[in-house]
Amino acid sequence: MAQVTTKQYLAGVEQSIKSELSAHAKALPQGLNQQRFILNCITVVKDNLDGFQGITPESIGVTLAKGAYLGLDFFNRECYAIPYGGKVQFQTDYKGEIKLCKKYSREPIKDIYAKLVRKGDFFEELIENGQQFVNFKPIPFNSEEVLGAFAIVLYKDGSMMYDTMSVAEIEKTRSTYSKAKNSQAWKESPGEMQKKTVLRRLCKLIDLDFDNIEQRRAFDEGAGVEFEETPSKVMRKGADEDTPADVLGDDNVIDGDFKEVPQEPDAEMYAGIDAMDDGELPFK
Repeated sequence: MAQVTTKQYLAGVEQSIKSELSAHAKALPQGLNQQRFILNCITVVKDNLDGFQGITPESIGVTLAKGAYLGLDFFNRECYAIPYGGKVQFQTDYKGEIKLCKKYSREPIKDIYAKLVRKGDFFEELIENGQQFVNFKPIPFNSEEVLGAFAIVLYKDGSMMYDTMSVAEIEKTRSTYSKAKNSQAWKESPGEMQKKTVLRRLCKLIDLDFDNIEQRRAFDEGAGVEFEETPSKVMRKGADEDTPADVLGDDNVIDGDFKEVPQEPDAEMYAGIDAMDDGELPFK
């Protein structure tokens, strides 16, 4: 079979994405800018052509379409298409997890985020008068080793829950349950993946109401890990203090008080196929 040029290969990816979006038009969120989404996807694939060697444009298009179902942007790293083991795997990023929880939670969320705890930071969990609290005072610009991570969800009714994981727990989860434990995301953005791991475990508590089955499937697949803990019950602090909430069986998910730390947004930019070279790719 003749070799395929870069432009031909990327045009095949573009057509595959368009076909998937057309076939599952009802799964797309309202307001999705399909043209921009496709251009961003093509840019991401172009920047990692070596990683996609041997993978068909059709397979890539199927994976990239999952980001569209959820309204996530690959270029802004809200999600990833990870070439691994001759296939393309879909994974959500920490930023994408937050975006989806805020949008689809049945209970309105005021804020949700995760933080890394580094050596030298002050972090404590305590109980006072039967109520659990978390205190966190990070050292500014701390670059010491990461000791663990925690995630917080604050609901608009005043209630909240949080989860904590040590580095050892995160690494065990990565090595035991991750679908791509040595993926580019883990190599290039370990901190973001550590935060995502604890946040995704907390997300098991949040009642997410997706619009369709394609969105639910994409979200489940995007976890990147498969937790084995079985739910138990815990009391959640807030407006309905007597209402139990399902949580993980190891009781690491806790109710308490915490102070929000805002996140910095990423800049947005994208490019299209027209600027691409017409060199040959090693695809047969």
